Amino acid sequence: MPWRTITFPGLIFLPLLFMGCSEPPPPDPVETVRPVKTILIETTGQGGIRTFPARIDAGRKAELSFRVAGKIIEIPVKEGDRIAKDQVAASLDPTEYQIKYNDRKATFDKAKRNFSRAKELVVKGNISKMDFDRLEAEYKSATASLESAQQDLNYTKLTAPFSGIIAKRHIQAFEEVQAKQLIFDPQDLTQLEVKFDVPESLLRRVQGVNDRDAVRDRKPIPVFVSFSDNPEEHYRLKFREVSTKADANTQTFEVTYTMEEVDGVTILPGMTANVTADLSSLNNEDTIHTVPSSAIVGDYKLAPTAWLVDEVSMTVKPRPVKVGRLLGDRVQVLEGLTEGDRIVTAGTPFLVEGMKVKRVATS
Repeated sequence: MPWRTITFPGLIFLPLLFMGCSEPPPPDPVETVRPVKTILIETTGQGGIRTFPARIDAGRKAELSFRVAGKIIEIPVKEGDRIAKDQVAASLDPTEYQIKYNDRKATFDKAKRNFSRAKELVVKGNISKMDFDRLEAEYKSATASLESAQQDLNYTKLTAPFSGIIAKRHIQAFEEVQAKQLIFDPQDLTQLEVKFDVPESLLRRVQGVNDRDAVRDRKPIPVFVSFSDNPEEHYRLKFREVSTKADANTQTFEVTYTMEEVDGVTILPGMTANVTADLSSLNNEDTIHTVPSSAIVGDYKLAPTAWLVDEVSMTVKPRPVKVGRLLGDRVQVLEGLTEGDRIVTAGTPFLVEGMKVKRVATS
């Protein structure tokens, strides 16, 4: 029976063939690690010292120019000279304006005499009321013309509006100048301004009690200025004002403090300095952080949410936050974030709670 000897090994081989064609078991799933960009929520300055680069400006400054045209005949001051209030800083040739004044003075004198006689004649009925009104109008016109000529003559002398120094002189003697052409830059250095830029999160703290909404019993924060040539010497500052419009590029606000003139120390407008603010006496109750707007997303209820990174397990979890105003490409976070939190700024739409992440860029 030869067919039986053939089929037996075939029966053994057939299941082996099917076993060789079956699919292998699936591999163990690989855990997804999402690359993200993050930032670290840093201190806003409470409980410590903050330093800002600053610049010095004059407490008062002006740009002086003549209100009439002419030729410079006298410049009794030069750059760096001290000048008193109402002191003459430069003079124009007054000849043309003196002639004009003399002509209008003669016209005025004639109009005045005619009007004086007319007042007597109109009472007696010797001239008409129309003639009297004409002479009165001529007198008033001559008066105004004379005053204008006198004013132009006075404008040939340029005087200082306040006591200070001549910071810059823009003209030379015997030069022809036009009306409103810049002549001098006087500056008052008895009180200097110290200007520096602060982020919004620190704005109210640097203002101290000068903020009209500040707590009544809060004391002003100590603010000092120092200079690179003598960094150990600090000068106390006094708050003056703060800009209410943020810089379009940096989203910072310019704050201005004042300092009195220091005897024996040369401090001039244009110099750079360092301002130190001691914020240790302030509390944390009004902490405001600003973060990139891409870091804040909406949860399933459309509530503002930030994604926090656990830097030990490198996993993420959502954190509800309260947001404020939008400042360019950044947004205020009023509540929900604290110093030391690391949050995701790019890749947030793809995150789920507990997902592992890796940082590709931090700041």
